[in-house]
Amino acid sequence: MRVSVVGSGPNGLAAAVVLARAGHDVTVFEKDAVAGGGLRTEAFTGDDGIFDVCSAVHPMALASRFFTSFGLDRRVDFVTPEISFGHALHGRSAIAYRDLRRTVDDLGGSGRAWGAVMRPLVDNITAVRALSGLALRGRPSEAVGALAMAAAAVGFSALRGPARALASGVVAHGAAPYGSMAGRFVGAVLAAEAHSVGWPVPVGGSAAIAAAMVADLEAHGGRVVTDTVVDDIRDVWRPGDVALFDTGPRPFAEAASSLLPSRYRDRLHRYRYGNAAAKVDMILSEPVPWADERLRDAGTVHLGGWERDVSLAEKQARAGRHPDAPFVLLSQPTRLDRTRLPVSSDREIVWAYAHVPNGSTRDASDAIVRRIETFAPGFRDTIVYREARPAASFAELNPNFVGGDVLGGRVDLAQLLTRPTVTARPWRTPIPGVFLCSAATPPGAGVHGMAGWHAARIALRENGQTMPDLSPTDRNQ
Repeated sequence: MRVSVVGSGPNGLAAAVVLARAGHDVTVFEKDAVAGGGLRTEAFTGDDGIFDVCSAVHPMALASRFFTSFGLDRRVDFVTPEISFGHALHGRSAIAYRDLRRTVDDLGGSGRAWGAVMRPLVDNITAVRALSGLALRGRPSEAVGALAMAAAAVGFSALRGPARALASGVVAHGAAPYGSMAGRFVGAVLAAEAHSVGWPVPVGGSAAIAAAMVADLEAHGGRVVTDTVVDDIRDVWRPGDVALFDTGPRPFAEAASSLLPSRYRDRLHRYRYGNAAAKVDMILSEPVPWADERLRDAGTVHLGGWERDVSLAEKQARAGRHPDAPFVLLSQPTRLDRTRLPVSSDREIVWAYAHVPNGSTRDASDAIVRRIETFAPGFRDTIVYREARPAASFAELNPNFVGGDVLGGRVDLAQLLTRPTVTARPWRTPIPGVFLCSAATPPGAGVHGMAGWHAARIALRENGQTMPDLSPTDRNQ
C-alpha cells in the first residue's frame, strides 16, 4: 500500500513510523527544509548556542502510548528535573516537585489540599491517560479516570494560597479559557504528569525527538521529502492509496476541496483558534537571579503571581488586549542540558513566551523581560543576546499555528469534544483512505504522537492489519 503523510510534526511522523513498520511504502512530505514541525531546534542568529523554536519541555512524550511503545526514552536522552515546575511569587514561590509528598510538605498550610486533589490522579495515572487520550481507551479505565478528573476540576477551584497559585499557572499553561472546565482538565493532566513521569527536557533540543522518528522511518524503508508544499491532495493520493494530513483543518479542506462534501468542508472552515504565543529566546551571562533561589533548579517556571493576576492577564489576551503583566511560561534548558552551549561557555539560555491576542504582530520581549524582572531583580542586566518571535512569526513558521496559536486550535470544552467535527472517528475524513492526524484531532496539542497513532491504527484496521511492534532494535536505537 502506498502511503503519503503531509506534514512532519510529531503526529505525522508517528503515523509514518507505524505504517512503515507495518510494511507499507511511506513518504512524508514537508514544506520546510527540515522535518519535525514544532520539534525544531536551531542556532541563534547572532550568538553561539541552540534553542527550541517551539516546544521545549515534554511530559507527554514519556507518557503517551505511542512513545512508550516506540521506546523513546531508549532512543533519546532526557533529563528530568526534581522540580517539574515552579510558580514564581514574591517571597516564597510555590513549587511542584516530581515527588508529590515533598510538594505537599513544601506548600505548607495549603499543601494538604493540593495532595488531596493530586493523589487520586497520580495513583490512577493510567486511567487519567486513557481519559485524556494519551493511552488506549477502555470503559473501566475511563470511569476511574473520569472520577479522578472530575474531583480534580472541582478541587482546583477550591484551593487556597500558594497551592491555588500553583494550580493557576498550570491551568494557564494549557491556554484554555481561564477558569473553564477545559482549562482545569488540561491543567490537572499536566500537573498529574509532573508528579509521575515529570517534565523532562531532551538532551540536544526537541529536534532530537524528530530525528529519532525519522531514523526509524528510514530504517523501515520510508522517506522524508522536504521543501515540498502539497496544495492539492491529488498530487500525493489516488483511490486505493492512504494519505494522512498532519495539517490544520483549513489547509486540508483547501487541499482536498474538490473531493470533500460541502458540509464537511464548511465544518472544517469553522474550526476555531485561541490565544497566541509571543516568544523571546535569550542568552544570559549567568543563571536567572531568582529572588527565590530554588527556582534556579526548575525546568519550567510560571510567572504570573497570585491566581487573580494570572486570571486577569489571560482574560485580557483573550479579549484582544496585550497584558502589561502577561502570564509568562519560562524554561531554563541549560540548567539541565549543557550541550546547547559551547563546551567552554558558562552562559545560560532562557526560553520564554507570553500569551497574547491571536494574530498579534507585536514584539512582546520587553513585557516578558519586565515580568521576569519582577521575580528576578537584576535579570535585565544578565541578558547578553535575545531574539524576539512575535505571534505572527509562528503562523509564518507553521500553517497549523493560525494567528500564532501554537496549540493548533482553541482549547475549550466544546472543541475538545468536537475536534475537528462531531464524529466517533474524528481522524477519518469522508474520503476513503484519507485521514487527519494533527493537533486539531484528539487528543489535541502536545508532543505525544497519539493523533498519528490513532489515524494509522484505523488505516491498518481497514486494511485488515493489526498494529506492528514499535520497540527499538539495534539498527534504529
